Amino acid sequence: MQGFRALPSVDQMLTAPEGLALVAEHGRLAVVTAIRGRLEIAREKIRGGADGAALAARLPHEVAGELAIAARSGLRPVLNLTGTVLHTNLGRAILAEEAVRAATAAMAHPLALEFDLAGGGRGQRDDHLRGLLRELTGAEDATIVNNNAAAVLIALNTLAEGREAVVSRGELIEIGGAFRMPDIMARAGARLVEIGTTNRTHPRDYDGAIGPETGVILKVHTSNYRIEGFTAEVTAPQLAGIARKAGVPLLNDLGSGSLVDLSAFGLRREPTVAEAVAEGADLVTFSGDKLLGGPQAGFIVGRKDLIAAIDRNPLKRAVRLDKIRIAALEATLRLYRDPDRLRERLPTLRHIARPEAEIAAQAARLAPVVDALLAPHGFSAAACPCKSQVGSGALPVDTIPSAGLRLTGAGGDAPDRLSARLRALPVPVIGHIRDGALVLDLRCLDRDETLLAALATL
Repeated sequence: MQGFRALPSVDQMLTAPEGLALVAEHGRLAVVTAIRGRLEIAREKIRGGADGAALAARLPHEVAGELAIAARSGLRPVLNLTGTVLHTNLGRAILAEEAVRAATAAMAHPLALEFDLAGGGRGQRDDHLRGLLRELTGAEDATIVNNNAAAVLIALNTLAEGREAVVSRGELIEIGGAFRMPDIMARAGARLVEIGTTNRTHPRDYDGAIGPETGVILKVHTSNYRIEGFTAEVTAPQLAGIARKAGVPLLNDLGSGSLVDLSAFGLRREPTVAEAVAEGADLVTFSGDKLLGGPQAGFIVGRKDLIAAIDRNPLKRAVRLDKIRIAALEATLRLYRDPDRLRERLPTLRHIARPEAEIAAQAARLAPVVDALLAPHGFSAAACPCKSQVGSGALPVDTIPSAGLRLTGAGGDAPDRLSARLRALPVPVIGHIRDGALVLDLRCLDRDETLLAALATL
């Protein structure tokens, strides 16, 4: 058995072919730090009786592995096989190819973001999207911020800072990350006036609450939950009439928002942005990275004078969009001009509308191949039916029939063990555990090869 003398020096490892290659890839400082760390671990093992020669033989591989792990970004692509199409923790919408190309061009080149090419003077960055949003929603004007929470915040701040904002108690939502509507209203400087009850609100509740201090009536689409049973709600057209009569603006927050009728894809009908505008809302807010299928953004569409006031708000600069997202949003919105091809070009709609029979055929095709890949590791795979959901607060109680792979193994902890192993792959595979198995819902898997290549590294 050999001891400390068997271990190479830092310089010996650096000047060896393996060390030189690592320096070229990771830089000298990172390699030196890794070598010193592994040598110290080896010395500790020798003190405990380990063989120095055996440890020295493994050092180059261990240093290379440590550097590879350190260089791996935590923000890396994964396979979303959770069954949730718009998974907030996995980045929500996948962008269309057109949007990816537009974003890449914006990153690689100077572009006329706030430059008027016709006149040679300064332009406005929102102008690249304003015309498209007017066309697609029927609104008089539009402005854009970095997410829908910011859209609600700046709209409330503009319309009701130091004044009252009237909202039904049943619409005081909380969404992921402890985002609560009352908190946003407070940060906006508006005084919350709750009306009605959790399950029933009537027109008379609004009439009784509106007064000289009312700055805005707020309607919030409860996209992430449903209240059923003995309920009553004032509809958007009714509320628009109440607001008009009182001379108070109506802000309708759609949350996820959609530019198309989702019932065409077999889903529950949700109000579209164009419908909300047509129903008389003075302002409508909605997200860009949910049902719309683009990058993260918050849209505000509606009356021209109110949009102009929002654009003058000093908060606007703090929540404005960068050139990359503007480019991607413009490309995404242009796809909606061609509704006949929208489903095949926009990943969000393609995945939501994917037929169950097509996914079931994919599951049957993949099951024996995946089973063979998992067998050496003590796990098995079989095709199974399952249910998908839209996600990100959209259509929370609706599920979509789907199909996937049911992965099982020996022991009650088998699903957790396998889930952890799949998350540790170079391309992590993310499923969900249900009924004692790890289920991989295939709704969002466009190509079989993507999953098989990932599992081949198990």
